[in-house]
Amino acid sequence: MRHVYLDYSATTPVKEDVVNEMIPYFTEKFGNPSSLYAPGLEAKEGLNKARKQVADLINAEEREIFFTSCGTEADNWVLEGVADAYKSKGNHIITTKIEHHAILHTCQYLEKHGVEVTYLDVDNEGFVSPADLEAAITDRTILVSIMMVNNEVGTIQPIKELAAIAKAHGVLFHTDTVQAIGNVPVDVKDLGVDFISMSAHKIYGPKGVGALYKRAGINIPSFVHGGAQEKKKRAGTENSAGIVGFGKAAELAMNGLAEHAAHSDQLRRMLWDKIQAEISDITLNGPADFTRRHPGNLNVSFDYVEGESILLLLDANGISVSTGSACSSESLDTSHVLNALQVPPEKANGAVRFTVGDFTSEEDLDYVVEVLKKVIDTLRKLSPVNGMEGWK
Repeated sequence: MRHVYLDYSATTPVKEDVVNEMIPYFTEKFGNPSSLYAPGLEAKEGLNKARKQVADLINAEEREIFFTSCGTEADNWVLEGVADAYKSKGNHIITTKIEHHAILHTCQYLEKHGVEVTYLDVDNEGFVSPADLEAAITDRTILVSIMMVNNEVGTIQPIKELAAIAKAHGVLFHTDTVQAIGNVPVDVKDLGVDFISMSAHKIYGPKGVGALYKRAGINIPSFVHGGAQEKKKRAGTENSAGIVGFGKAAELAMNGLAEHAAHSDQLRRMLWDKIQAEISDITLNGPADFTRRHPGNLNVSFDYVEGESILLLLDANGISVSTGSACSSESLDTSHVLNALQVPPEKANGAVRFTVGDFTSEEDLDYVVEVLKKVIDTLRKLSPVNGMEGWK
């Protein structure tokens, strides 16, 4: 059976060049980077190289990069670290209603420990209002955390403008760039942010490794206690092979950014055109202006059917898509992102996220639309609400 993978926002395959870079660190370069003898120093060299590669991707300094196990850990580290380090100044954090659960659930945890959190609304395309952010800042606000690119609908936030507002009030700014790096330009100096979270497996690198960018001069407590790894800020023996893979993936992402974005955007537009031509009663979720959303993201609601049913039937035909965030795929709740965009529940339940990537071809899209048309046809014939008066 043919297999077409259209869930690049959930994870990406590891590129061959990345695998080849990692392999020696499982075998001859297996030393502990904290050891002072030759094999350890050799492993340490690999980490140092990777730190520079990741720093170069976002125009940061090497000393500002701290490796973690994933983007979620980096998110937790920032929120909990700032809440602790700046508690004498205030206890108020501002975020949005469409953040990844790594942010939302951490904020909920902090609320149980005396931190006040404001969850900003977004418009029907997922954009935060700069005016709303400014109005929400108080003299007790210590951190603003707003993701750069939404993982479900692809909305690209005006981070530079939002960070400038926070800075004008003396408030720290964090942005989760897990969906942004490798897909849109990310320059921490231009953006004016204090922290960003990153993950390797979204940019054709390995799972189990991420990074936190912390602007030089800002101090937050260690997140994991123990040894002196990561400049005494994140204890634990480093995942050398994973970090080296992240570094190589970052280098490839930086060098191929324009080509990757153009390829993804072309295929995404092609997929949308084909779906519109073949299937009726559909709605695009997220920004209508494709230049304002992740270049490979397409989130579509299909009337009269459920997204889970579409996903399962597509999977039976060798096609992998998502009904929302991969991190909440076991939940039957309507997407919190689509709820925040005020997408009606019946349409939110029929939403499917397609995300294309470097290994997607035009022939893949032809096959997907051919199968998708049959799947929607079949499900609508079985749907008790199809054609029901007042459904919309």
